Amino acid sequence: MRLAFISDIHGNAIALDAVLNDIQGKNIDKIYVLGDLCYRGPEPKRSLELVRSLNTEVIKGNADEWVVRGVQNGEVPEQAFEIMNKERDWTYSKLNSDSIDYLSQLPTELNLEYNNLKIHAFHATPLSLFDVVQPHDQDKAVEEKLMQRVANLYIYGHIHKAYIRYINGKCIVNTGSVGLPFDGLNMASYVVVNVEEDSYQVSIVRVKYNEHDVIGQFRESDYPNKNLMENILAKARI
Repeated sequence: MRLAFISDIHGNAIALDAVLNDIQGKNIDKIYVLGDLCYRGPEPKRSLELVRSLNTEVIKGNADEWVVRGVQNGEVPEQAFEIMNKERDWTYSKLNSDSIDYLSQLPTELNLEYNNLKIHAFHATPLSLFDVVQPHDQDKAVEEKLMQRVANLYIYGHIHKAYIRYINGKCIVNTGSVGLPFDGLNMASYVVVNVEEDSYQVSIVRVKYNEHDVIGQFRESDYPNKNLMENILAKARI
């Protein structure tokens, strides 16, 4: 069984196209989507349509929650609060009521089992859509924040930095971001899990897409924070 986990598309449908094309060539049996589908990208509507066309299990990210109800005080730095709500309003205006209802009703975690492999997947942490766990955090902090359920493999998104790590015989994996990588490598990121009868293999896949076309989409749009977003896309860093 070959599984693909994708996350943090952020309205970048061009990058999502590239990832889905790559997945198609890898004989993947099942795709799972770990949130942040629309917000902060030039194509929120098409990104969501692509995700929904997969007819698969999708969970909610913090950005999906923001699209539904707006960014609230304390969730972002004070200086970014106003502009990020303007970005949210722009994204909201591109979606219909059915899309908003879909985002609002998404679950927040996946508990999967394939052979003897138990997988717990979520967006940021099992208890929060907003908390941040970085690749370099201490083992104890990772255990307390991420390893809440009994599982062999924990998979999450949110931080836009792909990595694989082992703690006490358990595997922790971050998918990185399809549409907005923050690790300096300007390639979309996702995770493949290959499950055999008595073993499993986890790999991070990076896929080239044309970020210049996405930057061009921002430039031609009336997106309210496009200079910042163009810079992030160009550098693959915040």
